Amino acid sequence: MIEEQAIERIEAHLAEAGLRPGGAALVHSSLKSMRYVPGGPETVVQGLLHALGSGGTLLMPALTYLTVNADHPVFDVRGSPSCVGAVPEHFRTRPGTLRSVNPTHSVCGIGPHAEALLGTHHMDETPAGPHSPYAGLRDAGGQVVFLGCGLRPNTSMHGVEELVEPTYLFGGTMTYRVVLADGRETHMTCRCHAFKGWRQRYDRLGALLEGGELRTGRVLNAEVHVVDAQALWQKAEAALRRDPFFFVERVG
Repeated sequence: MIEEQAIERIEAHLAEAGLRPGGAALVHSSLKSMRYVPGGPETVVQGLLHALGSGGTLLMPALTYLTVNADHPVFDVRGSPSCVGAVPEHFRTRPGTLRSVNPTHSVCGIGPHAEALLGTHHMDETPAGPHSPYAGLRDAGGQVVFLGCGLRPNTSMHGVEELVEPTYLFGGTMTYRVVLADGRETHMTCRCHAFKGWRQRYDRLGALLEGGELRTGRVLNAEVHVVDAQALWQKAEAALRRDPFFFVERVG
């Protein structure tokens, strides 16, 4: 299978799984789960862009919590690598990709609504606050796509948790030096997520979603889940308010 055929198949499979053309989608992914993909991450990105169409906006997490931390409190919008897989890291480096300004939980994007979704993240004092792309995707009626990675790596859930503030969520605050895309420098003081002693179980969301709120399918050799962002936030918040520990379990 050549790259063009793989792009076409990814596009078709995503459409079958319910990805809406012209919409906005935040994609979590595992390249390894797709097995061999000719052209690698770029083929996956192209398939997603084709499926969304020229009016669609593609977002991917560009989290940096492994390298931007207390030992190295410096976030470079242009240079800090993400730590959430090969596809989002490739997407981050593509020409034309924009990146939101948050030291640990930034998001990259491209498309007609990318600037609006990414451009206010710096206004938050938390990783996934009301000005973040995660909240913006919800308000825009977008979708969250889990490509080969299951429902656990769900950064939008941090935004839901920040609404409820369960006791495990926040630790202290940290001041970061931030190098902006134009080279200017600034500082940001943010509340940090903790999760000390707890393991995230965001896969439990699946049992809460009904009908078209969650659709599943296959993309090449990987399972894909396509989730309505508004339903994700609504159902998850209701569950957390009933039980603040619904989406975590004790470690050990």
